[in-house]
Amino acid sequence: MKILPARRSRRPLVAALVYDGIGTFELGIVIEVFGLPRPEQPDWYRFLVCAIEPGPLRAVGGLTIAAPGGLADLRRADLIIVPGWRAAREPPPARLLDAIRAAHRRGARVASICSGVFVLAAAGLLAGRRATTHWRYTAALAQQYPDICVEPDVLYVDEGSILTSAGSAAGLDLCLHIVRRDRGARVANQVARRLVIPPHREGGQKQFLDRPVPEAGEPAFAAMFDWARAHLDRAIPVATLARRAHMSLRTFMRRFHAATGTSPGRWLLLARLARARELLETTALDIERVTAACGFGSADTLRHHFRRELRTSPSRYRATFRGR
Repeated sequence: MKILPARRSRRPLVAALVYDGIGTFELGIVIEVFGLPRPEQPDWYRFLVCAIEPGPLRAVGGLTIAAPGGLADLRRADLIIVPGWRAAREPPPARLLDAIRAAHRRGARVASICSGVFVLAAAGLLAGRRATTHWRYTAALAQQYPDICVEPDVLYVDEGSILTSAGSAAGLDLCLHIVRRDRGARVANQVARRLVIPPHREGGQKQFLDRPVPEAGEPAFAAMFDWARAHLDRAIPVATLARRAHMSLRTFMRRFHAATGTSPGRWLLLARLARARELLETTALDIERVTAACGFGSADTLRHHFRRELRTSPSRYRATFRGR
């Protein structure tokens, strides 16, 4: 006899926290996924916006918010979402932290979008756990909370009862992941189609970073850097760079690392990747010609380094950024 899964006794309550200065985009993500009526899903989540302080609250863009719920409502929430926070260095109110801790102790899940991770960190919920946030804040998070294993490259982290996402639109990825975990891939795909977004995005945050190639302040390196960038289409031995800098190989290696914080080989790789990204964004060159122009040797090598460094492929990167 086939045993049917037990039906939920009630619809889970999702509580979205709001505060003075909240970003409307991050809040809108949570409302769009969990707060909209979905007739095709009659047992969809219940939803409540909860203010952490007296209102009306000012939101980014000149809006004001009068929330129907407050911190007391977190006692009955099944999922609490913190859509951002005012500033990485601003301590959240003690009442908020107490309410989040109490909710988590009784079994509620807690999630953050973007800088909302700093609220979870201040509550002590992330100690010894993995977490992520917007790439602009990952260094600050790691510095302020060294007991957190910060994952700077991913779109979201699922630690069971605690979930964190990277910046802004990555909140959609996290919310869809929660739906997928709760209700399965079919329902999550339906929600994604309604949002007109892919149900799962490839890659992580690295592809969105405009990361400069390390530079050295030493005048002796300036001409060498310019020459190397002009000749990325060829193999460049480190010994050649040392000659261009008019140094012995041993002296060059020592001074290069002291000045840039990286090795010449690593610097060349980052310079080649930066050039490849530029060509993929601004030209219609095929992958083979991009490969040749950047000195990667083969298209497979280019794809390997894109996957390892940027968590995506050259073709997907071009599709994402061409013409932006």
